[in-house]
Amino acid sequence: MTSFQDFGLADPISRALKEENYLTPTPIQAQTVPLAMTGRDVVGIAQTGTGKTAAFALPILHRILENRIRVQPKSCRVLVLSPTRELSGQILDSFNAYGRHIRLSSALAIGGVPMGRQVRSVMQGVEVMVATPGRLLDLVQSNGLKLGQVEFLVLDEADRMLDMGFINDIRKIVGKLPIKRQTLFFSATMPKDIAELAEAMLRDPARVAVTPVASTVERITQRIIQVDFAAKQGILAQLLKQEPVDRALIFTRTKHGADKVVKALAKSGINANAIHGNKSQNHRERVLAAFRTGEIRTLVATDIAARGIDVDGISHVVNFDLPNVPETYVHRIGRTARAGAEGVAISLIAGAEEMGYLRDIERLIRVALPREDRRTPGTRDAAPAPSQNRGGRSAPRGHSAHGHGHGGRSHEQSPGSKGPRRPRRGGGNNAASQPTRHESPRPAQGGNSESIQGVAFLHRESRPNTQPNRTHRPQR
Repeated sequence: MTSFQDFGLADPISRALKEENYLTPTPIQAQTVPLAMTGRDVVGIAQTGTGKTAAFALPILHRILENRIRVQPKSCRVLVLSPTRELSGQILDSFNAYGRHIRLSSALAIGGVPMGRQVRSVMQGVEVMVATPGRLLDLVQSNGLKLGQVEFLVLDEADRMLDMGFINDIRKIVGKLPIKRQTLFFSATMPKDIAELAEAMLRDPARVAVTPVASTVERITQRIIQVDFAAKQGILAQLLKQEPVDRALIFTRTKHGADKVVKALAKSGINANAIHGNKSQNHRERVLAAFRTGEIRTLVATDIAARGIDVDGISHVVNFDLPNVPETYVHRIGRTARAGAEGVAISLIAGAEEMGYLRDIERLIRVALPREDRRTPGTRDAAPAPSQNRGGRSAPRGHSAHGHGHGGRSHEQSPGSKGPRRPRRGGGNNAASQPTRHESPRPAQGGNSESIQGVAFLHRESRPNTQPNRTHRPQR
């Protein structure tokens, strides 16, 4: 397909696309929309940033218009499940934009806001419900929502659902849905648990895939700076002053680390804001809105809090802490160089442990990244040979791996993780090798918890675990 007009979408939807200035479909849209318009189940492998939302929203809206019926009270026709509040809000905004000419009724069900308002929003019934799994189950169990009229189910970012401990919730939700329905299932990767879930949920699905996870954007200049631990904050401030920054997204391992970076930058005269699980939903929404408009130019985030961020105009991504899961690096840097722009990804590396993580990343992306050494003489560890790769630009390997990070080595652990550890290394240059996956959805016990997007994340530096492992549902 070379144009959205080739799809044969209903006229109100085509008009909305023209008003949004959407002319040419992305690869995932070109493959998915025609299949989904026929009513077929689809399983898609695609990163965030590839146009996934339109790929499922457009055919669903078209099919709703083909058979417009009255929605029963406390019911919905379309149910979209996503892992985070921010992503859920973006999906609902897209449905409303594409459906602006069809008087679409819609609602959002996410944690962090009063449930009473959400109960009232579905009292008369809605056509489209976008929700995080935990809050959706709350609504169902409180009799605020019935799932017996669902005709279309979308599961977005299924692998994030696994990472965040939502798989059991999803199984419960699916068990309450009509067997006769259309299901569209999307995931950036397909580990064993996700493949099994897809097999149980879908009927003879069509399979589409774009964006290999090992690919990095050709237009991103990647740089490695080796530093002393104590010098990281000062070097970060220097970079932000020296680089031609439009917007910079800085990744830290923990929420405490994010706050420390913001305070250190403030002392250097750089205004920055942080988003993490200790920030309220309203605060995160305000900060993200200001970041999108450019009012805030420097945003510091953990991987977990950054899930759902989809902002054009990010010129620089800085890994203040390097992730230990190679895929996470690819997802992080994919937030720059969007919409044809160029971008810069800089990683500050201190110590042998982070050098080990770097080797894993280079093995995945098949590129040796150029290094600059700013360590104090006498502290320098042995390092891999510097790259001969020109300018640190990765060789083009298909489309960009835009997407949200998979957790990384973080004290904001996803439930089900078994503590911060390095993944098993794949052999040779196998770019398709996957990092170690924590397949149990059980949250770890003990430690301080951080709740974000309806999930408790545990800090490992607290007292040792003395409680037996037991499965429980993530906090909302």
